[in-house]
Amino acid sequence: MSGAERFDRRAFLAGGIALAATANVRAEEEYVATRRIAAADGPYDRRSWHDALPGAICFAGIRYARADRFRAPAPILRAEQVAGGAFGPACPQVGDRYRPQSEDCLFLNVWTPASTGKAKRPVMVYFHGGAYSTGSVSDPINDGAKLAARGDVVVVTVNHRLNALGYLYLARLDPRFPDSGNAGQLDLIAALQWVRRNIAAFGGDPGNVTVFGQSGGGAKIATLMAMPEARGLFHKAITMSGQQVTASGPLNATRRAEAFLAKLGAGNDPATVPVEQLVAALSATDPILGGSVYMGPVLDMTHLTRHPFWPDAAPQSLGIPMMLGNVVMETRAFYAPDGKQLAGLNFDNLAARIAPEMRIDIEPSWVVGQFRARYPKADPPELFHRIVTSARSWRGQVEEAEARARAGHPAFVYQLDFEAAKHADDIGLSFGTIPQPTPAQQAMSDRVMDAFVRFARTGDPGWPAYDLATRRTMIFDTASRVEQDPRKWERELFARVPYVQPGS
Repeated sequence: MSGAERFDRRAFLAGGIALAATANVRAEEEYVATRRIAAADGPYDRRSWHDALPGAICFAGIRYARADRFRAPAPILRAEQVAGGAFGPACPQVGDRYRPQSEDCLFLNVWTPASTGKAKRPVMVYFHGGAYSTGSVSDPINDGAKLAARGDVVVVTVNHRLNALGYLYLARLDPRFPDSGNAGQLDLIAALQWVRRNIAAFGGDPGNVTVFGQSGGGAKIATLMAMPEARGLFHKAITMSGQQVTASGPLNATRRAEAFLAKLGAGNDPATVPVEQLVAALSATDPILGGSVYMGPVLDMTHLTRHPFWPDAAPQSLGIPMMLGNVVMETRAFYAPDGKQLAGLNFDNLAARIAPEMRIDIEPSWVVGQFRARYPKADPPELFHRIVTSARSWRGQVEEAEARARAGHPAFVYQLDFEAAKHADDIGLSFGTIPQPTPAQQAMSDRVMDAFVRFARTGDPGWPAYDLATRRTMIFDTASRVEQDPRKWERELFARVPYVQPGS
């Protein structure tokens, strides 16, 4: 039976989180004076025209590696930076939301509090989402200035290779590319190696690095936790609606590569064709899942030799404190109101509409009956989102939380209920970048930022860890609280069906 524990706001904020003193004259003088930082790899210049807050400085467009197509990255050990203080380009991808795009996309950005001094601040490294195929940290929602200033932390955001450029598994088809299936993951490892070498010059503690990421970014982190080459490069982990219980198997990944190459066309060498052709070939039909071809990390037995959270949590990372988060109505972000899943939705066709979206083999009419009994006042769209969120999006987080608990190293779990949160709503809250926030949204953002920073600083976000007896979970809402086993009946309903990670 779910219960609530009293949530003490003062206790939650305990741990020394303080807003940087941006009005302090000495800090302002240092802010003006700090135009260049001398790091281990060389000098890096401040992006002066971008600095949004007087309490934080941005060093943008820092190159951390170079890579030939489909090959492992080569770290850059001599300081390089994009001219003019610009962000580095996004990886080539479908759509033009992020420009410019270039295969030469291995760049990161650093935000540090203005008063750098000799402090050893917690470091928070962010990996963006986009299902391994799209996205860029140049998105304004990933601006690290407010988080750095409020939390007195150093924030790093990373771009890397995506889709076919980062995850097309060619190793069993072409001996030239043994690293191709996990090249994007190797990019992230190279970025973390840059952090270890250089972040002290920016006021960060290389011995206290927290990685955090949303959606695909969280899944990338879960995968890194099982990659031996990532061992010791980060010390805490936060995944936000992003799980990777199992990676793509090498045989399925090879079938996907074959479908991709067939779409690319006979006689076209993927190593030399224009990158636009590679992006176009992403429309190939996935031979396992249907829809566009899936790209993601591969169990290649070279860089990834076991699944991240199956049959258990990867032992190499059990000592790393972990926070797992999801939002209550994830799928509100996935389906357009006038799309085929929701347009004309009613109780008569609800079962047929949820059937392909749940991604598990369970009797849909029975599921609808169970949810209608539990939520008698809910209309069909609300039930659609509740069902598909629980069946498809939440299951991976439950699997990971249970695996950590069974291993005796439980994670901390949160659920974002605020404003019936949809997928990605916790990004702006955690960075403090919601445009024109209402007072309630600002208060929620402050609360989430404080929890993330406290976790980065201490490994404890301020609520009890998740165990199998109580399943205590922080519910972030207008009145935040700790609940025992929230949505217990939904968890138990879907637990009767084996979970298979989409793309495995």
